[in-house]
Amino acid sequence: MQLTVNKKTHEIDVEPEMPLLWVLRDELGITGPKFGCGVGFCGACTVHVGGVAMRSCSVPVGSVKGLVTTIEGLGNPKALHAVQAAWVEHQVAQCGYCQSGQIMTAAAFLSSVRNPTDQQIDDAMSANLCRCGTYPRIRLALKTAAQKLKGG
Repeated sequence: MQLTVNKKTHEIDVEPEMPLLWVLRDELGITGPKFGCGVGFCGACTVHVGGVAMRSCSVPVGSVKGLVTTIEGLGNPKALHAVQAAWVEHQVAQCGYCQSGQIMTAAAFLSSVRNPTDQQIDDAMSANLCRCGTYPRIRLALKTAAQKLKGG
């Protein structure tokens, strides 16, 4: 089957029931999405499928329709996505394990909500767990990224 990840099409020979996360990490060597809980609760494995944030640990690759974007394809070191730039500006990451999933969830959220309230941010990010407790900095980063995405 074919799978397009970060704008590159791959031929993969795997069972369609294999979780997308394992295809990304083990078959394609893309390690940004992390294994956390394995049941879609923690969000460390979040990627975009067709622009929608999804938990790659609980999505069978055979059901994937659309382009897959991981943290590696969101931006690049010379042109960070607004969320990635805000993450750096606010020094959000501590241990960093959950950060790719946090950023992917935040980017998908800000693509549909351009002027989020604190409550909207808290609600949108509540299903992404951070054991280091960086939630206040995550909220600041989303506010900054929202301003940058609006051109401010």
